[in-house]
Amino acid sequence: MKNKKSQQQTESFYAIKWNAGILTLLDQRKLPNEVIYHDYTSALDIADAIKKMVVRGAPAIGIAAAYAVVLAARSAYQDSPDNWRDNIEEALDILVAARPTAVNLDWAVSKMREKFKTIESNPETTLLDLAIKIHNDDIAANHEMGRLGTKLIRPNSNVITHCNAGALATGGYGTALGVIRTAYQQGLLEKVYVSETRPWHQGTRLTSWELTQDNIPVSLLIDSAISNLMQIEKISWLIVGADRIAANGDIANKIGTYSHIVSAKHHNVKVMVVAPSSTIDMKIDSGKKIPIEERPAKEVTHFYETKMFPNSTKILNPAFDVTPASMIDYIVTEKGVICDPDVKKLLTIFG
Repeated sequence: MKNKKSQQQTESFYAIKWNAGILTLLDQRKLPNEVIYHDYTSALDIADAIKKMVVRGAPAIGIAAAYAVVLAARSAYQDSPDNWRDNIEEALDILVAARPTAVNLDWAVSKMREKFKTIESNPETTLLDLAIKIHNDDIAANHEMGRLGTKLIRPNSNVITHCNAGALATGGYGTALGVIRTAYQQGLLEKVYVSETRPWHQGTRLTSWELTQDNIPVSLLIDSAISNLMQIEKISWLIVGADRIAANGDIANKIGTYSHIVSAKHHNVKVMVVAPSSTIDMKIDSGKKIPIEERPAKEVTHFYETKMFPNSTKILNPAFDVTPASMIDYIVTEKGVICDPDVKKLLTIFG
């Protein structure tokens, strides 16, 4: 793996790029102060990058995993052309286990695995074509979700978003931020508010940075100030992404989403969840069965490498929480908009 720093912070940034057999990822741990890209030629190194949140956001993780399968297949075929399918499995298992909540990771690897059946010789070209298609399809889906979600927004709206569901979290453009971008371009938004999103500060470091790259005015609040904002300001929408959506419409998203949605319901703020169809997991009947990733305690106990808590303190650090479908007004996917989601409505679209 090589490191390289971009010449400048430009609006043409990308989170994921494939070029000449190398996967390049923008190190999202360093933003907004540094724009640093890392090059990868190993599936296991990409799995580590996913685990350590060099790349994050459910769709982006899935895309990175698809390219990782290409690299794993290249290595397995070089080592043993006759047994590459067997030899690749260990790397794919490590890849899928890197982060358990975001279903796009398993979805992408499963989609790549399914392609193995059609391959008779060197698998790299065929698998790369599929990985590129997954990447391009995600970008197209983001734009379609932006178009569909914007239809729900009236002029002079104020919106809140949580965590980062933008170009950094996807193949490009964004899910929740895709709607916000499109609505802003159409002159429908007055103000955009972003919550900081502890403990990784995705709202502070990533969403605020993304919006300023597009010259979209943004106001940043600490997580615990969102309820107060809804009380004192006229907020039209809370718009968020999702890392997994169960068959009944329950959603798992970054920790803090549930509390913001509870506040939204109390203050009559509409809730829109924006996610591609790859985030829908029809094999899980409710959010109670979604595995919730527990992150390292150090993310909570340390602030800029300074320890803030005594050793005896027990630390809980779930990366995600689950919101019941009954609290969500709309789920927006590239395949359509679901109002008041439930299992029957999701089955109609996603089977």
